[in-house]
Amino acid sequence: MATSPFSESYLQARKRFTAAARQAGVEVTSHVIPDLVGREGESLSTDVVRLGPSDARRLLILTSGTHGVEGFCGSAAQIALLGDAGLQGRLMAANVAILVVHAINPYGFSWLSRTNEDNVDLNRNSIDFTQALPVNEAYGELHELLVPPTWPPSSDNVRAIADYIEVHGAVAYQRALTIGQYAFADGLFYGGRQPVWSTRLMRTLIETHAADCDAIGWIDFHTGLGPPGHGEKICVGGLDADELARARAWWGADLASPVDGTTVASNVGGPLLDTLRTARPDAQVTAMAIEYGTVPLIDMLHMLRADSWLRRHPDAPDAQASAIRKAVHSAFCFDDPVWQGQILGQARVAILQAVTGLSRSRIG
Repeated sequence: MATSPFSESYLQARKRFTAAARQAGVEVTSHVIPDLVGREGESLSTDVVRLGPSDARRLLILTSGTHGVEGFCGSAAQIALLGDAGLQGRLMAANVAILVVHAINPYGFSWLSRTNEDNVDLNRNSIDFTQALPVNEAYGELHELLVPPTWPPSSDNVRAIADYIEVHGAVAYQRALTIGQYAFADGLFYGGRQPVWSTRLMRTLIETHAADCDAIGWIDFHTGLGPPGHGEKICVGGLDADELARARAWWGADLASPVDGTTVASNVGGPLLDTLRTARPDAQVTAMAIEYGTVPLIDMLHMLRADSWLRRHPDAPDAQASAIRKAVHSAFCFDDPVWQGQILGQARVAILQAVTGLSRSRIG
């Protein structure tokens, strides 16, 4: 029986990814975060391989671990790709290259946290920091409730959150949290004060590998939104109508976007996908995130509150810290072969659809 490409830790995922690359005969370029170590004392690295023709002018980017702990699914899809000789064979015929970016947020991946070493959410960090920062007043009203002084939260805290949802509605509560905020560095969905290491690296990778490409696709793998096992395809960020139409032509009419109200997801400011749109505004860009469903939204947000509380309390007892990290991990990746099979199958289809879409793109 073949070994599952799903890993139990960032360290294991990295070892499996680099081993799969060696087996496939492709070179790995490693970008190590200086002066930081992971949960097992390991170096923290974003590892990159490129597949397909070296002179291809059509490029597909695949990223995992944008939200750290969500990296297990994207990593598994990338490892499976490296062992998929049939899929790789199509790249040569289609004259399409694939840039595989494993663990763009290695700190969060290792420490089972959604955010990076600065508590920054990478999907809120690709904004123009020379301009006035966005203001999220609704989040400001909730911040002290969201990250309470004790964990689990007190009954008063639970009641206060429930009262807010009753008065304002679940959609308003979700929006207040998820659109991002730039005022509370120890809070949830914090966008930072400047581009962080991972965001800068992603731009460098684009400038290096996509400089001569006329058509560029991108799939950013995520988990935690939607029904269990279902991959909701979402276009977010600074896309235009042409990109949205092209994305639906590639990946299907069920692709959703907050731009036209076809998903409850917020159109967040500064998603990582926007680094491509700003770095290569002259190219034909088609980018989406695929969100594999796990637990209900309210439960997912509760786990993010636990993650944020633990960031605030690094001196928490080892047993409590371990329990929180295990619970966060379980909320974003199921240890279930059926669920994992759904993820791998949908990932392969999405990759093949993108390769086909790119092969038909007019360039020149």
